[in-house]
Amino acid sequence: MKLVVGLGNPGRKYEGTRHNVGFDVLACLARRYGVGRPKAKFNAEVAETSIKNEKTILLSPLTFMNLSGQSVRAAVDFYKLPLTDILVICDDINLEVARLRFKPSGSAGGQNGLKDIIQRLGTQSIGRLRVGVGRPPPNWDAADFVLGKFSTDEQSEIELGIARAADAVEVWVENGVEKAMNQFNADPKMETKSDQKSGSSSGVSDESETGQTRGPDDAVRRTNDT
Repeated sequence: MKLVVGLGNPGRKYEGTRHNVGFDVLACLARRYGVGRPKAKFNAEVAETSIKNEKTILLSPLTFMNLSGQSVRAAVDFYKLPLTDILVICDDINLEVARLRFKPSGSAGGQNGLKDIIQRLGTQSIGRLRVGVGRPPPNWDAADFVLGKFSTDEQSEIELGIARAADAVEVWVENGVEKAMNQFNADPKMETKSDQKSGSSSGVSDESETGQTRGPDDAVRRTNDT
């Protein structure tokens, strides 16, 4: 059994925002596999499906971003899952729009939902799939940026990125994080050339794990939601 967690903030107010790409990837998977209406469980929306003949739980916490670990901890305890069977999908402002990056472990890198999950599970050894949402323009507040929506010019690109992220989850379920890293961490614009060569890992840097300085999730906490 696999547990795939998509991070975001519940409510129509946040639909389509950069911060909610985790929810959007799970929604894409649910459509792809004909998943019915999710159930309310673990203070989250929970749907069950089979991906690559593997039972897979799609979990969207409804706690708001900063407290995402509550739902994940409850689900992990209920299903008694090993850490290797958990994948967290979240936004990343240090990656260009639609760029993907898998990591098998590491710090939260400023993503407060992931930070709370790490704290509540007591380990950084949690697989994560970061989806690039672009960098804030100069003088923009990072919180305002991620709680805003994609521009018209970015919309088609992020839609393709979300579909590609769903593809990446399928590879993770079937083959694990190393295979998924090798296949999806490369710049998609260079994939054709890379595939014609060795198909090796892209060797991308880890700035999204170490270089983020934002705390955008606190903006949600400051409003009226957590």
